[in-house]
Amino acid sequence: MSPLPATTDSLVQAQEAKNASESISILYSILESSSSSSEALRIKEQAISNLSDLLRQEKRGEELRSLLTLLRPFFSLIPKAKTAKIVRGIIDAVAKIPGTSDLQISLCREMVQWTCAEKRTFLRQRVEARLAALLMENKDYSEALTILSGLVKEVRRLDDKLLLVDIDLLESKLHFSLRNLPKAKAALTAARTAANAIYVPPAQQGTIDLQSGILHAEEKDYKTAYSYFFEAFEAFNALEDPRAIFSLKYMLLCKIMVNQADDVAGIISSKAGLQYVGVELDAMKAVADAHSKRSL
Repeated sequence: MSPLPATTDSLVQAQEAKNASESISILYSILESSSSSSEALRIKEQAISNLSDLLRQEKRGEELRSLLTLLRPFFSLIPKAKTAKIVRGIIDAVAKIPGTSDLQISLCREMVQWTCAEKRTFLRQRVEARLAALLMENKDYSEALTILSGLVKEVRRLDDKLLLVDIDLLESKLHFSLRNLPKAKAALTAARTAANAIYVPPAQQGTIDLQSGILHAEEKDYKTAYSYFFEAFEAFNALEDPRAIFSLKYMLLCKIMVNQADDVAGIISSKAGLQYVGVELDAMKAVADAHSKRSL
């Protein structure tokens, strides 16, 4: 398809296309337009956003990866902050396609090399943090730890508090996975300290509370752990985050551990608990019942 002019009409044409494939090829041809006026750049940004949504829905992860390579000349025309937003948006889109963790890792590695070459420090740090999180999920702990150790020093110097909270939290989870509790607690304390100085988005605050609860539970302080899990559950529940049921199961376990198994049924049948009724909560209820009857 020959390049289309980067105009609102072209975007409308893509939206009205008969099917996703046609829409995708129209959006690609808008990106091929040679115009670089401010209006054309704005249209192209919108086209990129629509294109990454479509490719995600069509589960075309490899194409999203080549889209990032294709856009490199475009990135030199727009502000760095916008580039960062687009790059992170496309990496997020790949993350929403199931079974793409290896693709995400290689994509992040590619982007780290590119950001180093282009001297885009801010974006590189964000992508490296993402890479460390992916490596941790893949149980590649030593490499994740190497990346994080370097990042922590760098970000502390730059005093980017929001990213620091992210990295400290990651480090805490990583040390916990390696069963190094003192270091996991120290990293969590660092995350809390950085978080106290800035506004932290609710999802981030929920993640901090969840991790605090897990570490307290590990030290058998179930009462304190329960209150942290409750805070995390409130935050995730309000955001309809899938981690809400995770926090709720931890809350129920804490009740069982402090010999208050009778409260479990009450929590499950509360207004908040009823939204999550299903196999997972039935299992917790069964554990609580068995505990009450002292039955192995």
